[in-house]
Amino acid sequence: MGIDHKKVSRFNICRTDVWDGAVRGFQRSTYSDKNDMFIKFNDDAGWLEEGLDTGGPRREFLTLLMAILRNRPIFDGPPESRYIVCNSRAAREDEYFLAGKMIAVCIVHGGPAPHFLSKNLVNYMIGNPSFSATVEDVKDEEIGKVLKQVLEADSDESLLNVILQNSGMFQTAGCFRGVKASEKKAFVEEYLRWYILDRNHSAIQRFKDGLASLGFFAALQQHSSVLSPVLCFSAKALTASDLETMFQPDLSPVGSNRRQKEGKTIVFWADYLLDCEEKTTAVSLEEVLMFATGLTTIPPAGMMPSPHLEFLSDSPFPIANTCANTNFWK
Repeated sequence: MGIDHKKVSRFNICRTDVWDGAVRGFQRSTYSDKNDMFIKFNDDAGWLEEGLDTGGPRREFLTLLMAILRNRPIFDGPPESRYIVCNSRAAREDEYFLAGKMIAVCIVHGGPAPHFLSKNLVNYMIGNPSFSATVEDVKDEEIGKVLKQVLEADSDESLLNVILQNSGMFQTAGCFRGVKASEKKAFVEEYLRWYILDRNHSAIQRFKDGLASLGFFAALQQHSSVLSPVLCFSAKALTASDLETMFQPDLSPVGSNRRQKEGKTIVFWADYLLDCEEKTTAVSLEEVLMFATGLTTIPPAGMMPSPHLEFLSDSPFPIANTCANTNFWK
């Protein structure tokens, strides 16, 4: 679904409490997923920052929002493989729907990929039966301890004792029964599937409803091989080559004095990116990208407008225009 750039939904955001401003903005009666997003940041003193949002503030806001969303109490599990858990307060406030909507809107509006949802969760939502979880995915220490005892049982008798001692836990999951030691791995996987997916079905369904915003969930089902990796963890790191290729220089005519100076600046720029990649500077490549564009990763929808370099003659330090995705270097 396309974005209507003639209409805007406004968000008033304070960086010290991005979540609160985001919730108010998404729940405003005049908000529409199809409208352009207009982000106005307030500084810590409460004064409005100068400048209109033509892209940079929106990208920064969405970057901050995805980082905060990852740690909301509606999610559990490892940081790079979060799954949904039931939370009564979140359910009352319909946070599951809101979280799904935030992710869909972020991706379609040119924000960063979430890259933190569990593959098991994504597969479950799109109807893929594939499931692979470990005891480490369970953050409840007592439950994890019991499941490890099941896996460590070396006989049918010891395994039965563990199951009987924790009968309430397994009865709740609907898997309380006699199990042979040769079946213990399958038994633990059955419990994990219930713990991670089945018991949270209603919350997951509401999350899916939110993901349907702007047609994203329908696209996910139709193009799961392309869009599932957008939601799940990716080990691919940003490289100096990525940024060097991304930022195209606006060069003066060949043969001019300025072109010669610009050529030297480009070399310094490329060396600086390598220094960042090799961690010999205090600044990371992600921070360089954030400085220039308001994003720490390359967004799934692509970078619009295309980033470029311009050259300054009146400043000893780099300057960025995040709205235009422009990095100015001397």
